[in-house]
Amino acid sequence: MDPVTLTTERLLLRTVDPQDADAVFAAAQDPDIQRWTTIPSPYLREHAEGFVGQIAPDGWADASMFTFGVFLPSGDLVSMLGLTMRSLGVAEVGFWTAKEHRGNGYITEATLAAARWAFTQVSIDRLEWRAEVGNAGSRAVAERAGFTVEGTLRSAINNKGIRRDCWVGSLLPSDLGLPSSAPYLPAPSRRA
Repeated sequence: MDPVTLTTERLLLRTVDPQDADAVFAAAQDPDIQRWTTIPSPYLREHAEGFVGQIAPDGWADASMFTFGVFLPSGDLVSMLGLTMRSLGVAEVGFWTAKEHRGNGYITEATLAAARWAFTQVSIDRLEWRAEVGNAGSRAVAERAGFTVEGTLRSAINNKGIRRDCWVGSLLPSDLGLPSSAPYLPAPSRRA
């Protein structure tokens, strides 16, 4: 699949390329990004170059991961957001935000734009969010974007060689008023 560009009221979401390596490298030096995400730590210049030069383009080429750099109109990198295909019709969203841009609602706005695109253009019917238990910032973004937190998965994330529990949530097309590409039959509710 060829990379796409998305726009919101305040943001430009586009693929990253080698010219973005400096910005990715600088943002990824934040200890919180290295702590709560699965990026390498320490995060070296070669990691940023490999990410923008190979990992991101390869994901678009084989439709396994759709990576967006989230930029302000000024060209400043705000965050990175990726949609990784997990199974037929299911993708997982992952993101980080540069320290100086946190608290502005940018990643929530970008997540919703990417979700709408995925639901309408890629036949995704379930977008999952996972974050290590304790990552309150990520959970707040997911909840503001409309994800339903479904529970805690034991030992479900391997972060730098350590298995950790994670929260999991989902966003469905119907949560955004969009149709699904496949019918959905929810389980009957139980009354106590």
